[in-house]
Amino acid sequence: MNLQRILAATLCSMLGSCADFSGVLPHARRVDPQAMDAGSPLQAQGDAAWPRESWWQDYGDAQLDTLVQEVLNGNPDLRAASARVTRAQGFAAMRYGATLPQVEADAAITRTYLTKEELSASPSGAHTFWDSDILLNAAYDLDLWGARRKELMGALDAVRAGDAQERAVQLALITAAVQGYVQLSAQYALREIAQANLEREQRISQIARRRYKAGLGTRLEVDEASTVLSATLAQIDAIEEAIALQNHQLAALAGKGPGVGESIARPALKLEGPVPLPQSLPADLVGHRPDVVAERWRVESAAKEIDVAKAKFYPNINLVAFAGASGLDIGRLLNGNSLTGGFGPAISLPVFNGGILRGNLRVQTASYDIAVESYNEAVIGAFQEVADRVVSLHSLQGQLERTDEALDSAQRAYTLAEQGYRGGLVDYLNVLNAEAELLAEQRVRALIVAQQLLAHTGLMKALGGGYRQGRD
Repeated sequence: MNLQRILAATLCSMLGSCADFSGVLPHARRVDPQAMDAGSPLQAQGDAAWPRESWWQDYGDAQLDTLVQEVLNGNPDLRAASARVTRAQGFAAMRYGATLPQVEADAAITRTYLTKEELSASPSGAHTFWDSDILLNAAYDLDLWGARRKELMGALDAVRAGDAQERAVQLALITAAVQGYVQLSAQYALREIAQANLEREQRISQIARRRYKAGLGTRLEVDEASTVLSATLAQIDAIEEAIALQNHQLAALAGKGPGVGESIARPALKLEGPVPLPQSLPADLVGHRPDVVAERWRVESAAKEIDVAKAKFYPNINLVAFAGASGLDIGRLLNGNSLTGGFGPAISLPVFNGGILRGNLRVQTASYDIAVESYNEAVIGAFQEVADRVVSLHSLQGQLERTDEALDSAQRAYTLAEQGYRGGLVDYLNVLNAEAELLAEQRVRALIVAQQLLAHTGLMKALGGGYRQGRD
């Protein structure tokens, strides 16, 4: 440490001409989540817990649990994210190694011709020798300005960012699998309603034909009934296509072929419980979102790179040493006369570099600004995403209540029409029309329930899906 201080004091007079940071400063500023107007949707509504890691198990579908596990085990994107973390760890190990003394062993044997001028003491004049060296070289960077340490700290920040980003990829894949599964469930519900509608329209078509044969109806009624029937058949075909495509997508998310998706049975999802937000939402959201945490660590890493760029403006001092044997005769290489060694400082001082150092500082400063703005965008997007999902859930809850009221009315109307038909008070077509209204309301309800599940899934993702910043 004393040697470092002496060398630093000796070089202080040389630093003024080396370091010129004027006009190269970061401009971006990180947003303060506490100072943001979270808006009324994000106000605390009770004391709900943050999502747990296996939040999708709340939907009560064992097949979904298996699917999510297959996605986590087989998705290529997640394996690639894990490999990026390993790569970052490798860079960090390299940066750590650079802070330690470096020792290398070299050995060389070269057949060399030396002229009379090069070897005037030789009695025979010019001669050919075996030029042999066995040396142990050592070097240690004193790191007076902390460049190596900053590089290491920046690399460790990059590892933390990679860890958080891997969790963000994992959360995105889980969300995609759950939402795809919800959409598959909705298609099955729509197919069931469409098939019931098909049966109703087939009865209408049969009635229209009987009336036409009996001279009580027209050909127009028959054709209209057939047209509606064909349209419903086409609708069912489209739903079957959607189910097949959704199965293929879920299989692909799990890293498997389309044939695996064909074995997925009809989902059995349910959503129970309230959707209030945690009371500490504004304070803790940035620590529960892995994408936000990853951006924050990227900002920290970029800040370290600025310090590294500044350190390159200053003189660099290495302590170097070597020891070994060197001679022009391989046969006497290991005797005492061939031993050699040396020790001393090696100083490098940037005098003229054509603006390379200043340009590098501008690059690192701009990279820091980019990282900060990416962090700001992630924070703002996080608040918006949570608020959007909460608004959607509240709206869908109201829509579901109104739809249930309409469904009850349609059910009562259908029951009355059916009773009236049995009592001979109404025509059978009135029964079918009431049934059509009932099926329409059932279809609307199925879509709203699916949208509720999708919004709830989106909220779990927006809240971080069980991630905790402390795991970094």
